[in-house]
Amino acid sequence: MSTTTLPPTVAPDLTQETNPMQAMLARYERAVIELDLDPGIDRILRQPEREVTVALPVEMDDGRIEVFTGYRVVHNTLRGPGKGGIRYDSAVTPDEVRALAAWMTWKCAVVDLPFGGAKGGVLCDPFALSPREKERLTRRYTSALMPFLGPDTDVPASDVGTDEQVMAWLLDTYSMHAGHTSPAVVTGKSLLLGGSIGRADATGRGVMLTAEAALMQLGQRLEGATVAVQGFGKVGAAAARLLAQAGARVVAVSDHTRALHSDRGLDITQLANWTRRQRTLDGCPYGDVIAPDELLALDVDVLVPAAVENAITSHNAHTVRARVVCEGANGPTTAEADAVLDAQGVLVVPDILANAGGVTVSYFEWVQNRSGYAWDAATVDTRLAEVMRRAFTQVLQLAHQHEVSMRTAAYMLGIGRVAEVQKLRGLYA
Repeated sequence: MSTTTLPPTVAPDLTQETNPMQAMLARYERAVIELDLDPGIDRILRQPEREVTVALPVEMDDGRIEVFTGYRVVHNTLRGPGKGGIRYDSAVTPDEVRALAAWMTWKCAVVDLPFGGAKGGVLCDPFALSPREKERLTRRYTSALMPFLGPDTDVPASDVGTDEQVMAWLLDTYSMHAGHTSPAVVTGKSLLLGGSIGRADATGRGVMLTAEAALMQLGQRLEGATVAVQGFGKVGAAAARLLAQAGARVVAVSDHTRALHSDRGLDITQLANWTRRQRTLDGCPYGDVIAPDELLALDVDVLVPAAVENAITSHNAHTVRARVVCEGANGPTTAEADAVLDAQGVLVVPDILANAGGVTVSYFEWVQNRSGYAWDAATVDTRLAEVMRRAFTQVLQLAHQHEVSMRTAAYMLGIGRVAEVQKLRGLYA
């Protein structure tokens, strides 16, 4: 399929190219042109509804006081409460949080969940914090956001640098302020606190399902297909394991310390056991060490960038030889790189579709919490597969109908659904 040629919306230098907000707006604007969106609705949808910046004084273990900066952006709540993770990272920026919140709006709409988009972040190095310091930081951040959080208003989840334990502290802090236990205020919890079976693998399972669907469109089965996975964390490791279990041959994986390759296929269970003990792939002997950039350029059927934003840019997109790029991370491909990949005939399954399995099972968790009932694993996996396959088909049909890329079609589907709700609801005056 071809992509409609449109004027560039961001500057070609790498600094602007890798700005996440600029990348989101570039894709948004392409979709708006295709949709012929009403200018008034366009002005509403491109702006976040609410941005909160909070100062977080925390007493450290040695008695000194540190003040951290926290953010929470709610992009849109027309379709339901804001939904989006909280990341603890030393590189968090307001533009990153804004972009991620908008991506969540479009992502939830693409898979037709009754959520809007939100995102949060705290500027810190989570690995430099003791457990007690991280707990105090989490409770302070939650307390600062209490006027805005709630099962019907804004529902956080875990993300980079946060986990089930952080979500437990958030749940407890919110519940103590509210005066009652409120499991549905947060997702990504442990099973003991009302988390959902299948949540840990959900994003990786969604990647596997959409990769399989993409290969089918190219006349190829997932069984026997070769796969390279950049990023061997929560998403990448789960995607690699599930792809291997489905019969694919995972020939390369990487994390921030090492990239490993084997033409015969890597033993993903062996690698997972190693990282469970050592935390990283550093020193892992189960495969041939290759340069990280070499992984992106491998001649494979499926490339899964599941590590960081801006992994594929205009500087290296020409080296990609995969038939399918299935985006496990948020924003791993820049807007400029899209044009290069499209010209090379690479089928890109965009992040707002490919990695939507996580928020889909988060929605299942929220539903289970509100109903006071837990589903079994088979129910979760079956319903997730139904959601992902239906969304893939709808995006593909729109791409063919408008002769645009899968990414532009996904944005068109998500933006179009939010715009229709805006039309129906009108403006409160």
